[in-house]
Formats: sequence, C-alpha cells, structure tokens
Amino acid sequence: MPDRAYTDADLDAAIAAIADPERLRYAEDLVARLAPSLQRVLNQALAEGGWFGGAHEQTVREATGVEDPAERARRVLTLIAEETRLGMLVGVAVGFELARELNGPGTHSETNQED
Repeated sequence: MPDRAYTDADLDAAIAAIADPERLRYAEDLVARLAPSLQRVLNQALAEGGWFGGAHEQTVREATGVEDPAERARRVLTLIAEETRLGMLVGVAVGFELARELNGPGTHSETNQED
C-alpha cells in the first residue's frame, strides 16, 4: 500500500465508518485476540521513546508528594490523563503500522477480510 496523505474528509469518513457498532465489535474482537502481542509492541515503543523513564518517575513523585489532598488529586488526575493520551497516540501509530503491514505486498487481506 503506497503512503498517501489523508484529507480531513477521508479521516471523517473513516471515523464514521468505524463508529458502526458491527465494525467496532469486529475490531474489538480482533484487538482482544492480539492484545498481548500489541501490548508488548506498545510497551517497547513507549520505552524506546523514553516516555516512562526517570522523568516520568520524577513526575509521579511530584504529583503524589503534594501535601494538599485536592492539589495532589488534581496532579494525579492530570498525569493519568496525559498518560492515557500518550498511550492512545502511540497505540494509533502502532495500529497504522499494523494496517500497513497487513495490507503490504504479499498479503491476502482482500480475501480474508470480513465485511
């Protein structure tokens, strides 16, 4: 599959298509089967990217070390939200690469695909 730029309309149409409950259910089943392997790839990507090294540990210590309970909760919730976004973004990148690999030369994705 050649690389190409996607327009906003392409992306909007694709997101609308995968929002269909049946399509989403198929994707969820597929991801559930692949979860252990995908988790290893995601963990490797995050580790190699330096996302969860010493700086991350320092941020956790700072967030949890605040005396004021409300401020501590705010910092921890912010940290969780940031980590969630990061994991999602790296996960999407892994998903794009997996799709490219599955649709690359020599695959039979056209005959194996369920519609």
